[in-house]
Amino acid sequence: MGKKSLGLLLLVVLPALLLAGCGELGKVDQGRVIEFDQTKKTVTLIQDKKAEPGKPDYNTLPPHVYTLPTDPNEIGALPKPGKRMNLDTKAKKITIFDAASQNFKTLDYTLIDQKDDIRRDNPLVEDKEFPIVDRAKKTITIYSARQRILTTFTLPEEYFAMPDNTWTAGDEVRIYYHQPGKAQRFMNITRTDIFKK
Repeated sequence: MGKKSLGLLLLVVLPALLLAGCGELGKVDQGRVIEFDQTKKTVTLIQDKKAEPGKPDYNTLPPHVYTLPTDPNEIGALPKPGKRMNLDTKAKKITIFDAASQNFKTLDYTLIDQKDDIRRDNPLVEDKEFPIVDRAKKTITIYSARQRILTTFTLPEEYFAMPDNTWTAGDEVRIYYHQPGKAQRFMNITRTDIFKK
């Protein structure tokens, strides 16, 4: 066997042998957290089908439920849940996950005010908790850091009975697992700065 043939054989066989020695590879799930039960250590998420930075696609049902890893070293920052899936400021529509129907609802809203290109360090949003729900004035103010948009709108009165976290985006998380429903590693992408030393 010539050197060229031997080299090609090693390129094909060696990776296969290495993979066989490592056992079965796990899978990764990524999405937006809609529920977090700290007592049961379970997280419920809506899967991001695309998993493309800056272009999430949260429309996969049913929600995925995972128990957190038993090893605390495999758990990142605990997640903040929220049920806002999408904010379309051009069409003036907001998509939420409705827990009662276990489905998505897209609602038309009436715009009151909107400011664009608002970064996290802008005094309008820095050190403030969103959403701001004013049930007396029937207004909801949302800040989307990803879209850099601060918007205030109103909806029909019945929607103001819903919990405040209906209007907030839950943290984006990534889960590594072998067995469905049991996370082996849990990373909170929203609250983890991978560039921080």
